[in-house]
Amino acid sequence: MDRTDAETYNPWTVVNLVFAHLAEQGLHPVLGESGDPGPPARALLEALGIQPAAEGNREVMREVHAHLEQLRVAVFKEK
Repeated sequence: MDRTDAETYNPWTVVNLVFAHLAEQGLHPVLGESGDPGPPARALLEALGIQPAAEGNREVMREVHAHLEQLRVAVFKEK
């Protein structure tokens, strides 16, 4: 897979999902207990085949930009 086509997602959304699932199972997960949880969160996502991206899911961002463009056109009557 080309890196430009890699799956992206907001790392904290995925980490939150995993932790919520573990907590529902009665577990008490800890990430980054010795400091910054960013590197372990990144490692978790990469292990799942997801490229961490602060901007979140690339497809969602494309839709947001397209919607903003539609609003600009409607409000300012320009292309």
